[in-house]
Amino acid sequence: QVHLQESGPGLVKPSQTLSLTCTVSGGSITTNYYYWSWIRQPPGKGLEWMGAIAYSGSTDYSPSLKGRTSISRDTSNNQFALQLSTVTPEGTDVYYCAREQGRLMGDPVFGSWGQGTQDTVSS
Repeated sequence: QVHLQESGPGLVKPSQTLSLTCTVSGGSITTNYYYWSWIRQPPGKGLEWMGAIAYSGSTDYSPSLKGRTSISRDTSNNQFALQLSTVTPEGTDVYYCAREQGRLMGDPVFGSWGQGTQDTVSS
């Protein structure tokens, strides 16, 4: 079974870039037709899809985050990463990585999730 594990710094300043890594085991991130996504959840709010990187290496981003979000991968270590410019107000969000199984009415459907990592933006 596929297992995903997020890792991050825990604390960043608004002027810094938040960098997160998702390590995947039990399956290859290059397996055909799978997309690997980043999702965040601010306090008291719902899940927000941020973007994804495909099995081919191509990327797709949420329109609201495009321009300040970058997703990359390291196939040798079976990892994919998120970089987010920290220009949002201070606060603590939980970030998840997940494997996208497909689309339902245009919305992504996720089959496997990491446990989530909590990261705080503070000056």
